[in-house]
Order: sequence, then C-alpha cells, then structure tokens
Amino acid sequence: MEFYILLFSFFFIALIYSSVGFGGGSSYLALLALPIFALAFPVIRSTALFCNIIVVTGGVIIFYKEGKIFLREIWPYFVSSIPMAFIGGFWPIKENTFFILLGFTLLVVPFLLWFQPEDIANDKEPIVTESNVVKITLGSVIGLLSGLVGIGGGIFLSPILHIFRWSDAKRISALASVFILVNSIGGLAGQFNRGVPDLNWKLVLPLLIAVFVGGQIGSRLGAQQFNPLYIKRITAVVILVAGLNILKDHI
Repeated sequence: MEFYILLFSFFFIALIYSSVGFGGGSSYLALLALPIFALAFPVIRSTALFCNIIVVTGGVIIFYKEGKIFLREIWPYFVSSIPMAFIGGFWPIKENTFFILLGFTLLVVPFLLWFQPEDIANDKEPIVTESNVVKITLGSVIGLLSGLVGIGGGIFLSPILHIFRWSDAKRISALASVFILVNSIGGLAGQFNRGVPDLNWKLVLPLLIAVFVGGQIGSRLGAQQFNPLYIKRITAVVILVAGLNILKDHI
C-alpha cells in the first residue's frame, strides 16, 4: 500500500510541478527520505535526479517548439551551474550531513513554492536585464546546492528571476526547465563518477513511469490552463513538515 501511495504521489507531484516548468525534485526527496522506505541517501539523490530529467525533458521540448528558449540569454547560467552541479554530485558528502542539508533545503523550498509568479509577472513594471556576472554567480551557487542535495535548482532560480524582472512568466518557466535538466544531468554525472549507487529498479522504474505520465500531462496543461496555486501551497506545508522531521532526526 505504501508503494502505491508513493507511486500516485510521484505522478501528482510531476503533474503539478511540470505545469510551471519545475521537475519536483524537492518533493521527491521529501518522500523518499521517509524512514518507512529505508533508502540509502545515494539512492535517494539519484532517484530524484532521474525523475527530474524525465519530467522536465518533455517541458523543454514543448517550450522549445513554442519559441520560449533563447540560448543567448540563458547560457551564462549553464556555463557555471553544470560544472558546479557535477562537483556537488561528486562531493564525498556524509549521510548525516546530507540529511541536515536536505532538511534545511526543505525549509526554504516551501516559501518559494508559496511564491506566485503570475502575480508578479502581471505587474506593469518594466523587465530588468541581468548582467552575465549575476547570471554566472547565481548559476554556480544554485548548481552546487543542486548537486549536493539532488535537485535541479529551478525552484530556487525561478522566484529570483521573477524578483529581478528577468522576463515574463512563460519564458522564466522555460529557463527553469532547461536549468533543472542540465543541472540534474550534471549532478547525476558527478554521483556516477564516484560510483553507481545500488538502485532498486523494481522501485525506481515504476516511479519513472509515473512521473513521465504526470509530467507529460502537466507540461501540456501548462500554467495558463491549470493553476496549481492552492495545491502548491498544500505541498509547501507537507514539505515544511518533512524538512522539520528530517532535521529532528539528524541534528
């Protein structure tokens, strides 16, 4: 029964997150870190990144076809984030340190989930263009954290870009999708460079199928047809509780 609940939860998370250009890595981590599943932390990180890649790939393809991805504007984020995500994935982090870092990350994520991009994007204030230095710095910091914890980093990047008035909501979602994809691949490459974790494919494969189906539906619905505001806020509360619970057990 626990497995089927996990399977449906992954499908639902992928559906909600993909509608706004996210992969759902933080929520996958929160669920997989539950003691009931007794998974080793390398398996938790790798599984979350695999799910991220599956979910956002579909969104990236759709955004590309819609003409929302502009390489000349987004390359500075990737030139720094990809190697830093690799370093974060390769870094020999201890299990207790990982869970403490994950717990604090899950305390920050709920506030970002509560953030409603459409409200800011609909304001009439002018869009501000960021310098390449800001983009490279931002990409490197988020990329390192992404690799260490096992997330794509879009949940951090997207609200910051809205605050900076980087662009409209649709193009920021497109950037977040590409950012999550490349960082997830970079982080996974770093982890595998240290050694392939002993993944239980009887568990992982059904989860990948669930997030693939959910991601395909969510990417096509998009934020314009499907407003996940209230569900995102419920998810934020759940993640906050998970983060506090993880810190309680490891501090």
